[in-house]
Amino acid sequence: MSLEIEVVALVLAAAFFHACWNACVKVGSDGLATLAVVNGAAALIGALALPFVGSPEPGSWPNLAASVVLHTAYYFFLVQQYRVGDLSHVYPLARGLSPLMIAGAAALFAGELLAPLAWLGVCVASLGIVSLAFEGGPPWKHDPRPVLFATGTAVCIAAYSVVDGLGARVAGNAFAYIAWLHLLNGIPTAVWACVARRGRARAALKAEFTKGVTGGALQAVAYGAAVWAMSVTAMGAVSTLRETSVIFAAAIGALALGERFGGRRIAASALVVAGVIVLNAAG
Repeated sequence: MSLEIEVVALVLAAAFFHACWNACVKVGSDGLATLAVVNGAAALIGALALPFVGSPEPGSWPNLAASVVLHTAYYFFLVQQYRVGDLSHVYPLARGLSPLMIAGAAALFAGELLAPLAWLGVCVASLGIVSLAFEGGPPWKHDPRPVLFATGTAVCIAAYSVVDGLGARVAGNAFAYIAWLHLLNGIPTAVWACVARRGRARAALKAEFTKGVTGGALQAVAYGAAVWAMSVTAMGAVSTLRETSVIFAAAIGALALGERFGGRRIAASALVVAGVIVLNAAG
């Protein structure tokens, strides 16, 4: 169960990049337009990689199709959660629920049965992540919408993570799967933004261009690294390690968005680290 140090380093870097591109969406004046540019930039990166990686095996195409649908649903919930909630509240709630869901789904659909100690690590890390959402009281105290949207985001994360982990394993070349996934994922969001913004789509996309391109490059690297890691090791372990992104998100929220970083966040971060250590030590 213990992860190779190279995989750990790669997934931790992916976690940091993931927190950064989510921050780009949060600080954008138009979340949907920013997300459309993010996905468009990631799609371009995927397209540029195609001549070098080729196409995945036919058996993985149903996974690609399902993943695009699930990612589109994820982006819907993502935009909505940032529209009504703070980054430091909705982000940990969405990311904290997903490792438990992914570990359960991986056991059910991929036969990846975690040892009891590994489950303990997942639970401790998830508890630490979710606890960040309770700073200042229950996150549903004044408005239930952030919780509902964040929960929807978590379900989508779990679903597409397992679909992509399995898809990359049967693709023959995980990098081909990743490149095509980025390319195909850019289409629905672009169409959605153009329809939703109608006559002002060009202006909205132009206004969010810089943040979107930056976020797109970060997204392409972050999720590409995560999919590759899930293709070579247990999906539940990778997911839990990847969700250390909440620590980076909390730090970004404090340093760049003026959000508080007090004792609760320090304690929650310590729980996350402890969970990851227990998970990696399980064997």
